Amino acid sequence: MTVKSSISLTDSQDAFARELVEQGRYPSVSAVLQQGLELLRLRTEGEELEVAALRKLVKARREGEFVSGATMKDRISAIANRKRAAHGA
Repeated sequence: MTVKSSISLTDSQDAFARELVEQGRYPSVSAVLQQGLELLRLRTEGEELEVAALRKLVKARREGEFVSGATMKDRISAIANRKRAAHGA
């Protein structure tokens, strides 16, 4: 289904859209705007997924085990030592 809509563009936006049509990259100014909206939709959805993932990570960290700085330093050192030993360093 197609919906007709009236929009306003700045002179530079209109010129850019028309230039893309003249170059043969799009069949019409409408197609340019449709592509722009589709890209904006995809970007917005991606940002929403990123925010949801970050919220999940923060929640997991808040609810997870607290590890002191000293303990974390010891854990990292142990991991580094295992890696060095595994690689003969």
